[in-house]
Amino acid sequence: MTNYKKKIWRGNVRDAALSMLMQIEEEQAYSNLLLHKTIEIYDLQPKDRALLTEITYGTLQQQMTLDYYLAPFVRGKLQPWVRQLLRLSVYQIIYLSKIPEHAVVNEAVKIANKRGHKGVSSMVNGILRSILREGVPSLDEIEDPITRLSIETSHPEWLIRRWIEQYGMEEATAAAVVNNQPPITTARINRTKTNIGEVIGLLKKEGITAIAGTLSDSSIQVESGNLASTEVFKQGLLTIQDESSMLPAIALQVEPGMRVLDMCAAPGGKTTHIAERMKNEGEIQAHDLHPHKLRLIDQNAERLGLTSIHTNSGDSRELLKTYEPQSFDRVLVDAPCSGLGVIRRKPEIKYKKTIQDIEKLTVIQKELLEVACQLVKKDGILVYSTCTIDKSENEEIVEWFLKEQPDFALVPLHILESDSEQRHLQILPHDYQSDGFFVATLQRIN
Repeated sequence: MTNYKKKIWRGNVRDAALSMLMQIEEEQAYSNLLLHKTIEIYDLQPKDRALLTEITYGTLQQQMTLDYYLAPFVRGKLQPWVRQLLRLSVYQIIYLSKIPEHAVVNEAVKIANKRGHKGVSSMVNGILRSILREGVPSLDEIEDPITRLSIETSHPEWLIRRWIEQYGMEEATAAAVVNNQPPITTARINRTKTNIGEVIGLLKKEGITAIAGTLSDSSIQVESGNLASTEVFKQGLLTIQDESSMLPAIALQVEPGMRVLDMCAAPGGKTTHIAERMKNEGEIQAHDLHPHKLRLIDQNAERLGLTSIHTNSGDSRELLKTYEPQSFDRVLVDAPCSGLGVIRRKPEIKYKKTIQDIEKLTVIQKELLEVACQLVKKDGILVYSTCTIDKSENEEIVEWFLKEQPDFALVPLHILESDSEQRHLQILPHDYQSDGFFVATLQRIN
């Protein structure tokens, strides 16, 4: 059994953060899903939960920068959990001015002694005290501007170079910088039950401050408070969702009574949004490859009071065996992608993904579209969307599709006031302080 699983130091927020970091590294766990589980296991008090979130996400976001700072002080190979403990400690020393430096060192030594032995705790103590005494190396010492940007923002150099090639230095820098900032909490109101003004008022009574959103007429932004614990949420008056991911349902231009297919539906945010925009009138077939994820869609639909959604499991590339050609008014392909637009929420993505991963995903994206286009009625609409900002998964996929399918054409999106003639939309993470997202609307014209 690995060191981070040997003992649980209940109530110790830094030990909890270390456990999270190790599970993300060794078990490929997702930080956003792991956070709530860790809070329960360690029985953390409310005052410690914010610190756990800060130091875990901060250490992940700045991982490469922290390794650069540590490099002059480390001799030899470190055990993975020891390296994570040092990263965690240096993050607090450099980025969190409210925590006394001596407290950070003392806590690190205690954890090292508990999880390892006296030799490990002595080494950790020596490294951290050397950093306090000598200071960390300056990033200005890195001569190459791209390498410096990579280390400074803690994004792999191949990714920085790719974004510079696709968007230019200014946009690539802005995206990398904003990826290390906390995301804004946003939600979608359930228009079958309420309106924005009513929801904002009800949330205020529960101590939650919210304002109207910027990208959708159904969105709100939360300035403070936990939405998931509110009665407003429990009563199905809203769904926690990033504003960018609300755009595909708007681009579908659905109407009550339509028959709609959502090919990659889980966890159901876009599916339920479609149902709400159809006033819960019509039929939505929601498919996902993983059967266990369909429960999330069903649970959300029940909470929101939506009865028009029907969930189905299986490979959506095989749907021509299930449905007749041209049998849907609308089809949504919110395709599996590299997720490079949601790094703010899942910072570990930037270290895990590779160019090879992107190339494999483009094959799946094309296969899904090849099936989707056959299921769209004449004059029907197919929306292709992703939560990535990589052009090979977005604009290049659409260009390929239009060459392969002359019966389809890009049509105006009608999702933002400024996009009256826009045929597809690429949102970068810094554009609206939302997730990076891509949306294209394609209509069968013949």
